[in-house]
Order: sequence, then C-alpha cells, then structure tokens
Amino acid sequence: MIRLIVGLGNPGERYRETRHNAGFMVIDHLTKRLKLRHYEECCFSHLYKKRVDGVDIYFAKPQTYMNLSGIAVKNLLNDLRLLPEEILVIHDDLDLPLGVTKIKFGGSSGGQKGVENIIKELGTKNFYRLRLGIGRPKEKREVVNYVLSPFSPEQRPLWERTVKKAGECVIRAITEGIEPAMNFCNRND
Repeated sequence: MIRLIVGLGNPGERYRETRHNAGFMVIDHLTKRLKLRHYEECCFSHLYKKRVDGVDIYFAKPQTYMNLSGIAVKNLLNDLRLLPEEILVIHDDLDLPLGVTKIKFGGSSGGQKGVENIIKELGTKNFYRLRLGIGRPKEKREVVNYVLSPFSPEQRPLWERTVKKAGECVIRAITEGIEPAMNFCNRND
C-alpha cells in the first residue's frame, strides 16, 4: 500500500514554475483537490497528511534541492516507519514526451538526479515512481537550462492536464491500490 507520496522539486520562488518542479506541482494540486492542511515541517520536508480508510497517508515536498532529495526521503521513511515499497515518488522525466505519465516500480534513475540520490540514500531501487514526461531539448547541452525553465505558453494547457491526470493517478493509488492506478496512469490516450 502506498503510504507516502513524495513530489520532487527545488525549493524557492525562483524554481516554482520550472519543469524540474513537476513533482511539487502535483503535490500542490493534490493539497487543493484533497483539501490537505500543512501537517508539519519534518525531515527536511513540508509534510501533509490525509486519513484514508483509517490509514494515515502522507504527502511530502522535500526542501533539499533536487539532487539531495534522498536525504529527505530517507529521513521521512525512518521517522514515519515506512518501507521503500510504500512510497510513490513523483518526478519529471526527460525521456517521456510532454504529457505522458507512467508509474513504474524499481529500475534505474533514468538520469534523474533526484531519483538517483534517493536510490543512493535508501540503498535500493525498490520504490514506485510516477514519471511525468516533460520532453527533451533539441541539444543535449541545453538540458540544465531546459529543466530549470518554465513550460512555454503553448505547452501550458497540456502540462495542466498532465498535472490533473497525475493527481488522479495518486488518488487511485491510495484508494484503489497501485495496480488500478498503473492501469489508469500508463494508458496515455
């Protein structure tokens, strides 16, 4: 059962609307949709909580920078007494076209530095990820600028639909289970 949803991003106003903050955007969407209240500052994270069928479900926005996300996630797991298999990490993915969503379990980081750091800190790849396609820049050397820039006005409507779909994926994961969530999320029509 998914008990902790972690949206990856960078703290601060400067990064708020950037592609790299895809995970934060989904958590922000869920705080509004589920009427989540700020629960506490814990483990280098803003933490929110919702009770679902008698079980506490936590939502976190690590306040470390993206490349150090594993520190926050490791502390959250220890403090909340959860296993890696009980987390769903939401992050941007350059390898998926803009608007595509995929839930997967385990595997490599795909070059995503936040996921890479989580794998390093936890010592395992065995956790769920909700990958949000942000597309890829034309030039490889432009990757850093690309992920740290906002979506274009033309991309914005598709991105907003992606955030809503990702929110629905999370809701299904915590209410119906990970398999129904995967079936919904991995279907990109």
